[in-house]
Amino acid sequence: MTDPVRPEVMLRQAEALADDIRAHAGAFDEQVCSLLPAELLAKTESVDIVGDGDSYHAARAVEMAFESLAGVDCRPVSALPFTHYERPGASRPPHARLTIAVSASGRTPLVVRSAEQARRAGATVVALTGTPDSPLTRSADAAVLVGLPGQEPSPGVRTYQAGLLGALLIAVRLGQARGRLDRDRADTLRGELVQLAGAVEETVRTVGGPCRELAERIADAPVLTVLGSGPSHGTALYSAAKVIETSGVFAAGQDLEEWCHVERFACPTDMPTFVVAPPGHSSTHAHQVIRRAAALGRRVVAIAPADDLQGAREAWAALPVRGQVREEFSPLLYHLYAAPLACHLAQRLERMPFAAGRPPHDGRQGAGP
Repeated sequence: MTDPVRPEVMLRQAEALADDIRAHAGAFDEQVCSLLPAELLAKTESVDIVGDGDSYHAARAVEMAFESLAGVDCRPVSALPFTHYERPGASRPPHARLTIAVSASGRTPLVVRSAEQARRAGATVVALTGTPDSPLTRSADAAVLVGLPGQEPSPGVRTYQAGLLGALLIAVRLGQARGRLDRDRADTLRGELVQLAGAVEETVRTVGGPCRELAERIADAPVLTVLGSGPSHGTALYSAAKVIETSGVFAAGQDLEEWCHVERFACPTDMPTFVVAPPGHSSTHAHQVIRRAAALGRRVVAIAPADDLQGAREAWAALPVRGQVREEFSPLLYHLYAAPLACHLAQRLERMPFAAGRPPHDGRQGAGP
């Protein structure tokens, strides 16, 4: 019988993230730069990024980078709508489309089907996966392999960062091939990604204690919400997923403005509400939502720059993010609280990852097998 996954794996995953960037960003970029001829990428006008679960959340998180750095229309889409509701090439010439199919395992059935379908329609298909010689790589024109050594069963943390990093490097390469970025600018952006390893390391170290304390304070909550816009909407979706997978607490990720229209009316009034608030286009709106949610009685937790927590002073609690980062790359830093928070919440509730629906252990409600 396979041993159950324990919550502590999330801490080990988070602690490995900085070294993963240092060790693998260069190799990932070498693959990207040799992936497809520049003349083919130069013709690309639109990008579809297809994935399920964490891969879809990553697609939402990198949409801005493709649009602002590569200058292309970018559409993140989950695999079921792509395969069952698409009319491939109906509005865009197939030769001008790039489809990036994302799956860490390379075996997600509908993502594989998405790649096959897009390729039949004439689009260029790139697999972004951690698994060589997988059904996904065989279904694509080319593959960027973002596999990592020393993996252990876990809700995705290292794999999520690897997918983000690979997609962002593709965006930079695409921008360079299309003449949007000159070589010096592209190299500067690649350097920024590598240099984020230090900020990742420092942020993981900084949020550990506060996440443990926060888990104690919100353990009574039956549900929580995570809010963000732009790249941070992808971060919010991913963060909510880690809480669900690890602790069994229902969590919902939502856009800042959509929360104002719908979820602000939800009970309980003291619902923990996490607001992802990096510097960028939606920063002002994020701080308005912090104030509005606090006024409604929500237990608001701001995920904000460590040097600008004053802007989130109305929040009930704050989780500081270290380092400076452009908004396009902010998903690499602003998800780092999610793994330790999910771990400590699961420990506090005596639950195991992926344990929902399994028999309780020792008669304790919600505990793992």
